[in-house]
Amino acid sequence: MLSNIGIPGLILVLVIALIIFGPSKLPEIGRAFGRTLTEFKSATKGLLSEEKKEKEELISVEKKQNKSVV
Repeated sequence: MLSNIGIPGLILVLVIALIIFGPSKLPEIGRAFGRTLTEFKSATKGLLSEEKKEKEELISVEKKQNKSVV
């Protein structure tokens, strides 16, 4: 989605944001957006690591069951 914007589109978005919010609010909004993006990334990594742990536990349980059956 964002890869299709390009440089002219990005400049247009920044100019519109500058007009709407003004130069004094723009750094504050940028920081808030950066924090939100960082939190989202860390939450996503956390979910992926939990899923990986559950998958590994399931595989180990299946291996133990297969050994006990044989």
